[in-house]
Amino acid sequence: MPVLTVKSDREIQEDVLLELRWDTRIGQAEVGVEVDDGVVTLTGTVDSWAKKLAAKEAAHRVAGVRDVADDVRVKLPGGFERTDTEIAKDVRFALEWDVLVPDKDIRSTVSEGLVTLEGQVRTLRQKEDSAHAIRGIRGVRGVNNWLTVEPIKADPNQLRKSIEQALERRAEREAERIEVSVRDGVVTLKGRVRTWPERQAILGAVSHAPGVRQVSDQLLVRPWE
Repeated sequence: MPVLTVKSDREIQEDVLLELRWDTRIGQAEVGVEVDDGVVTLTGTVDSWAKKLAAKEAAHRVAGVRDVADDVRVKLPGGFERTDTEIAKDVRFALEWDVLVPDKDIRSTVSEGLVTLEGQVRTLRQKEDSAHAIRGIRGVRGVNNWLTVEPIKADPNQLRKSIEQALERRAEREAERIEVSVRDGVVTLKGRVRTWPERQAILGAVSHAPGVRQVSDQLLVRPWE
């Protein structure tokens, strides 16, 4: 087995900067990177909320990154300011055209480019897909996803078992590292993962389970342990 070498903050900073340049979604955006004990702080300005999210995701993909503080601001270039009415119309269009989203159950409010989603959906996956559907709309500066998940009575033990089986099928969980518990529709995940994508894959698998209203994510990203 190869010996893993702990990266210095300087090495992590250089790798994050390279990953930001590599990600074609971000383009030539000016994003600053500072690292302190594996915690990355992103600063600067981008011209869309989608690029802000892409920058955060790029930083998390780098080995050695423990956490990310996202201080990147969204500011449209001159001449491209849009009214909240224009943004709201595009939000409704995007929700209606996304087949994974129950658009009739969702209402949105736009204020100074900040979109708030409210209503009730059937799964956590639908809640996440709803926010994803509008991430690329020009003029959106952020999203408050206040959608709630429809309460479904489910046996906690059976729900926990089905989640564990789903994670094992995907080879994204080592039984001795991840603990799954369920109470009143809230799934608590504890343990260690080696990478941010592994953590996201685990959360994604859990989001499909009917009866899960919320996930208490207590997973720790520890590449070197």
